[in-house]
Amino acid sequence: MSFSDRRRATQRVPLRQATKAWFLISLQTFGGPAGQIAVMQRTLVDEKRWLGERRFLHALSYCMLLPGPEAQQLAVYTGWLLNGSLGGIIAGVLFVLPGVLAMLALSWVYVSQGDTAVVEAIFLGLAPAVLAIVVQAVLRVGGRALKHRVLWLLALGSFVALALFAVPFPLVVLGAGILGWLIGRVWPEAMAPAASDALDDGPTPLIPDDALHHVRPSWRRNLGILVPGVVLWLAPVAVALALSGRHSVFTEQGLFFSGTALVTFGGAYAVLSFVAQKAVESYGWLTGGEMVRGLALAETTPGPLIMVLQFVAFLGAYRDPGSLNPWVAAVLASLLVTWVTFVPSFLFIFLGAPYVERVRGNRSLSAALTGVTAAVVGVIANLAVYFSVHTLFERTSELDWGPIRLLVPEWASYSWESWLIGAVAMTLVFALKWPILRVLGACALLGLGLGLVTLT
Repeated sequence: MSFSDRRRATQRVPLRQATKAWFLISLQTFGGPAGQIAVMQRTLVDEKRWLGERRFLHALSYCMLLPGPEAQQLAVYTGWLLNGSLGGIIAGVLFVLPGVLAMLALSWVYVSQGDTAVVEAIFLGLAPAVLAIVVQAVLRVGGRALKHRVLWLLALGSFVALALFAVPFPLVVLGAGILGWLIGRVWPEAMAPAASDALDDGPTPLIPDDALHHVRPSWRRNLGILVPGVVLWLAPVAVALALSGRHSVFTEQGLFFSGTALVTFGGAYAVLSFVAQKAVESYGWLTGGEMVRGLALAETTPGPLIMVLQFVAFLGAYRDPGSLNPWVAAVLASLLVTWVTFVPSFLFIFLGAPYVERVRGNRSLSAALTGVTAAVVGVIANLAVYFSVHTLFERTSELDWGPIRLLVPEWASYSWESWLIGAVAMTLVFALKWPILRVLGACALLGLGLGLVTLT
């Protein structure tokens, strides 16, 4: 297809019309990646009929292989298919922009009003609700991913490595990938993806697959994307290093979250265990309980749940602003971390999209990523344990037995209010199957009622 043909094809969806659609999608992206993907599928496949079902799922499969927020990457990918690189940039930016603004405002409110009885009471209800949602994520991901006993063992091994031996999250992911690759070579059926039911293509798409945007991959094209992309990605970190020094909160957060963006396989739930360990225990940017509250805030805003990193950065910089005003430092750090977290997603899509078919057909890579997916279940389970300890008890301690490090609650410090609200949240999530926002709202009101009685 010539350049002029590709241009005419991509103009079948006018950029202004696509931009409007992405803006409306961005306002509905509540409920984590499952809800966000469902919104895009309904809008792009069922309502607009810009993509077929199979093409949409093909793009989703590729995004699931990447580190970072898969729903935002799917937005970039489908925006690229419809309107080229500019369409991908617009889709990706609009997908996260409402969440960035909302999380910035909520972080400001939390810091300025977080010590009031009303705010404390609301978070008393939100934290147990988040715990129920994380438990649901463990069961959902496990139900889809663990189709063989070998995969169950990989999930259990990753949980033990994190919960008992404090193995760094990137090493768990790397080890699971290597084991998946090795097992796939000697026992292919153990690592084979589960067979899925045949899918029709849904409503007939207005744009046929061969008319969607595509380019010929080349080294020149790759370098033209990679070099300026990496420079743009790391430039704010370099500025922070030059102006504030290596040990400032801005440089430390920029470097840490730049690295985190490259190892966040499995989505926000999976990486939060790693982030919580470092942000709470190593850097002291916030407490374990505040990490739970940050996730509760992220659950109530549109956009990827990884927005909780913005909350982490805001609190850390506010408490260690250096020579800046604390509020200015908090906002700058929040925006810096948002930048280094999401820019790599654009690079992954723009570089990898032309190679998607080749990647999808590689059996060895598929086996390695199946191992990573199994490990992610154990990682999320570890996060559930971490959150439950900090939510249901007011004090914790760490037991050391040689290489074993175990976080345990002080049983006398249990919070009966959190246990009660947690039981209600579990009932709403699993028995009544309420939507996430409704669960969060109900638990917030229950927390407000109980909290105002017990905290005042």
